[in-house]
Amino acid sequence: MALSFTPKTKEILFQVRKMIPPLLEKFHKGQMGRVAVIGGCEDYTGAPFFSANASALLGADLSHIICEPNAAGVIKTYSPNLMVHPYMLQSNHLPPDSKETAESLSKRIVNMLDRLHVIVVGPGLGRDELMLKTAGIVVREARERGMGIVIDADGLLLISTTPSLIRNYKNAILTPNIVEFSRLCKSLNIDTTTSPTTACASLAKELGGVTIIQKGKTDTISNGTETITCDVPGGLKRSGGQGDTLTGCLATFLAWKKAYREGLWEVGGDDERLAEEELMRLSAFAGSAVTRVCSHLAFREKGRAMQASDLQGHIQEAFQVLFEDGGDEERGAKL
Repeated sequence: MALSFTPKTKEILFQVRKMIPPLLEKFHKGQMGRVAVIGGCEDYTGAPFFSANASALLGADLSHIICEPNAAGVIKTYSPNLMVHPYMLQSNHLPPDSKETAESLSKRIVNMLDRLHVIVVGPGLGRDELMLKTAGIVVREARERGMGIVIDADGLLLISTTPSLIRNYKNAILTPNIVEFSRLCKSLNIDTTTSPTTACASLAKELGGVTIIQKGKTDTISNGTETITCDVPGGLKRSGGQGDTLTGCLATFLAWKKAYREGLWEVGGDDERLAEEELMRLSAFAGSAVTRVCSHLAFREKGRAMQASDLQGHIQEAFQVLFEDGGDEERGAKL
């Protein structure tokens, strides 16, 4: 089960290193990533925790969860490192005479957006109509601000029914599994009888350049004009919740992309600065690669007993394997 990388993968991983911020004394709290996960209903509390926690473990400075009040109390017991805000509400928790609407509920969340770099929408969100509408309003407001947006799980239902939320917005990443991918393709009349790479590219193109990570045996990544594959070895256990580590890692890479674009550190040597489109591809590939290595390490340790929580403890090691000096072929051969 030793890790090995193809020449193409090595080349992409080397490019990713250019956008990873160094650890410098001049940086202050928040510059290297302020992320919020929007999700977490009374039935699903693990998913938003795994996503926000992954963003923090990878290197984001501040990680928030914006969720339903009953979920908030539970999630706060998981870790004191995350900031949890009970600003979402489910329809069945509204009193009969309540005048709350998705618009009114979204105001407190929208007021937070200027303090954030990236939002993740969907982990543990559920399918309550009021929760979905509130999340949709937040996505539109985040788009207006040019923020990085990652959408997964039930957040993808919003895109299936209202693709205009992210159409033509190239700072968004969608991470569908096979069922979610088929649903998206059906809603947008995309032919899925073609090859996976062709279908993924067609969906991304139909959405106007949004980046798609189609999860599977290998992860297909496309923005509609260029398609790459992340074939970094992963684990063999398909337990639920592994995709939440992916969304959190993606959020941190998108936050680092913003810091790179703003020139918060000097690019070494004669390297030309990476363009926005390339940075999106690299962010998507990097998030996928970290998650797959986490899965590989967790499966090696736990085997069939592996659960989503087991990936979290391997995030730093996966980052070192992929991106730090001596961390590629030589280090990977030992795993």
